[in-house]
Amino acid sequence: MNRKLLIISPYFPPSNAADMQRIRMSLPYFNDFGWDVEVVTVDPVESEMVQDQLLVKSLPPDLSLHIVKAFKKKWTGKLGLGNLGIRSLWYYRKKVNGLLKKSHFDLIYFSTTMFPVCILGAYWKIKFGVPYVIDMQDPWHSDHYKTKKKSERPPKYWFSYRLNKYLEPLAMSKVSGLVSVSQKYIDVLASRYPRLEHVPSATITFGAFNPDMEIAAANSGLFEPILDTHFINIVYIGRGGHDLYTALRLLFEAFKRALQDNEMPVSRMRLCFAGTSYAPKGQGKQSIMPLAREFGLEEYITEITDRIGYYHALATLQHADALVVPGSEDPAYSASKIYPYLLTQKPLAVIFNKDSNIIDVLKQHTKNVHLTIFPSPDREKAVSELASLLFQWAQRKFIPVTLQESFGQFDALELTRRQTMLFDQVVIKK
Repeated sequence: MNRKLLIISPYFPPSNAADMQRIRMSLPYFNDFGWDVEVVTVDPVESEMVQDQLLVKSLPPDLSLHIVKAFKKKWTGKLGLGNLGIRSLWYYRKKVNGLLKKSHFDLIYFSTTMFPVCILGAYWKIKFGVPYVIDMQDPWHSDHYKTKKKSERPPKYWFSYRLNKYLEPLAMSKVSGLVSVSQKYIDVLASRYPRLEHVPSATITFGAFNPDMEIAAANSGLFEPILDTHFINIVYIGRGGHDLYTALRLLFEAFKRALQDNEMPVSRMRLCFAGTSYAPKGQGKQSIMPLAREFGLEEYITEITDRIGYYHALATLQHADALVVPGSEDPAYSASKIYPYLLTQKPLAVIFNKDSNIIDVLKQHTKNVHLTIFPSPDREKAVSELASLLFQWAQRKFIPVTLQESFGQFDALELTRRQTMLFDQVVIKK
């Protein structure tokens, strides 16, 4: 008889939010490993995320889905409480109380970056005796921005830093298991809360989900093109931010050098950065273009701050001539977006912190990815090699990425198996 899993994911299809992707990709496979699943999410009308109805096509048709409400952001935002986890907290408590009274669940799984909702795990464990697991896709309470200039901090940092410092220990006080995209996130939590050293944990990256590539290709005609086919298009789709500046400086310096040495072919290239801001449509501030202007490259670079639909993004990657992914200065940052980039098998340049966990993935399980690391032992050589690659691309000399057979360990099916192994540990330990 299968065990029962209750998943808490405030964002869910059709909302195009990065933090629901693990769950969405795992849902077709949980049953294969002995777990029946029900999901509790917030009504998508309360989501400020771009809506992508095609995301619904990837969900199991028999999924049991429960919808909760949330307080309106136009009111709570005036108090600095725009986080969907906070706005839905009361409604989650009421709805899940009802579910736990009516049905037996073996485990509750919080998979979200709307972390405030996770404090309900301790409440439900005390009230109903149900263990819970938290998926740490990002750091919750973090000192990363504490020493940064105000202009480089996220919006409302002063308030969120103090709120997170108070809420995180509440959630960690009773947590029964941890999943994380980075072992460093788990290590930091264990140093902060010693009891977690004895709690089951697993480092599991996001997965590669081939059905998404098929859906994107089959529906590419539905999307408004954002690339000008008169040029050679090098594309990055994902958030911007000052923590990408070290990687972007390497890229822009290399582009400028390639342009100076080989102006005619390289001038036919365009770097397109799309979906760089999480702000509502039309309200995003450019974070890439200001740096491009410092290098005098604004003519060759496009930045679209608005988020685009998930499958629109995948179709754009598929239509690009080549791809580039700049990584964060934070070595614990796990660029989960790398997997769709790899699945396109397009020519790819990656510029990452030398301590990123993605580097081993690229070195051991792929071929032909151009990898630039920082800090580099020889920065001049790194820029020169990247400039040489850009010149090759300008001549349409493209070498596609090859995925090794071992890359299969990052398939969503395998990563779902690893999640359920942790779930089984937690339930047995209970």
